[in-house]
Amino acid sequence: MRTHDVTLFILDPAQRIALIRKPQFTHGVWRPPGGGIKPGEDFVAGAVREALEETGLRVELRRYLVASQAQFRNGGRTLSWRTHVFLAETEDEELAPNDPAEIAAARWGTLEELGGSLRARLLATGRAFWRYRVALHDAALERI
Repeated sequence: MRTHDVTLFILDPAQRIALIRKPQFTHGVWRPPGGGIKPGEDFVAGAVREALEETGLRVELRRYLVASQAQFRNGGRTLSWRTHVFLAETEDEELAPNDPAEIAAARWGTLEELGGSLRARLLATGRAFWRYRVALHDAALERI
């Protein structure tokens, strides 16, 4: 069972941020891409792989932005979770997710949108998961 995720703030030369939408997301919910590092996989290589799988973008990691530890509780179970947020850059312009079963769509957005209208949309869902993601986004945006 995985107990971590890597979130990638991928910026292009115009300072747009790559955003993804998974099939199970509520309409209007978008977030930065990310995923898990496989057992035994080099951490940087895994983050670069996740970026390519979820967005089709070739990236270079630039800076570690946020390290977070959380405890998720549900149905009497507790899961200790760690999130690593990185700033990455790409010269690529076309978003092309490689796994349509996992990623419904990808698009370019702005950092202002992530901290504004998308932030409001995530919080409006009322879900604890999205409150956690908003806290990560807020912390990362402060460090960019």
